[in-house]
Amino acid sequence: MKKRIWKIVSAALCMIMVMSQTVFADSIMGGEKEYVSLGADLSQKEKETVLKLLDIDNLEDYDVEYITNKQEHEYLDEYLSKSVIGSRALSSVRVKEGGDGIEVKTYNISFCTEGMYRNALATAGMENAQVTVAGPFNISGTAALVGAMKAYESMTGEKVSEENLDAANQELVVTGQVAESIGEEEAEQLMALVKEKVVSRGAESVEDIETIIDESANELNIKLSDEDRAKIEELMQKISDLDLDIDQLKEQAKDIYNKLESMGIEFNEGFFTKLKNWFLSLFDFLR
Repeated sequence: MKKRIWKIVSAALCMIMVMSQTVFADSIMGGEKEYVSLGADLSQKEKETVLKLLDIDNLEDYDVEYITNKQEHEYLDEYLSKSVIGSRALSSVRVKEGGDGIEVKTYNISFCTEGMYRNALATAGMENAQVTVAGPFNISGTAALVGAMKAYESMTGEKVSEENLDAANQELVVTGQVAESIGEEEAEQLMALVKEKVVSRGAESVEDIETIIDESANELNIKLSDEDRAKIEELMQKISDLDLDIDQLKEQAKDIYNKLESMGIEFNEGFFTKLKNWFLSLFDFLR
């Protein structure tokens, strides 16, 4: 019996090793070159300010993308008024491969917090990257997500799903709007918790998603207005249609999920977490 179990364990371990080597090889091939997305409408003085905030001495050492105001409107017009988006592309982003999950720093960003970016970038599909967002003066920063993901595309050589990017932009905007009512940290935590439950449970119906929103708000002692609740429900309908990996989601935005766990929030286990726990139980049995 034990010999048979060991054969199963060996086969499973081989599979995991192959998967790990593939990820490791991809990481090596990607290198550690840094990528920058700059707002196309920055004046020379504004550009100098932004580059200083991004800690960039020589722009020629980076792969550079320029994000236009037209692109900003294409991605955000559905969620924000044209006056809020503005007529100039100013948000600028520096992205470097590596790190443990998604790490974010912001400068002169007034509407979006680092946690909001981290949550939304994980939805968009970003993995293990160091992201710095800056404006030449205080700006909302809602358009920075577009620049971050365009830089990430250049870095990885892989096209980001338009559906994921659209959902991530909506998530960033909705989280910021909800934060105006309940507070920034509370909005970050609520959005992360609702998203985790929707993805892990495979919730698709309006009723199931509404139940999850109410359940999550109660766990965090948050009172939502009907307007905010409706915004979150609409967003989660979109997120439920995405093929998101719950383990990857929690790994990339681990700071938020670790904080939630420290508050006593329990999460459903994803596939790889279940697999790890299965091996631990099996090894205990074979001792």
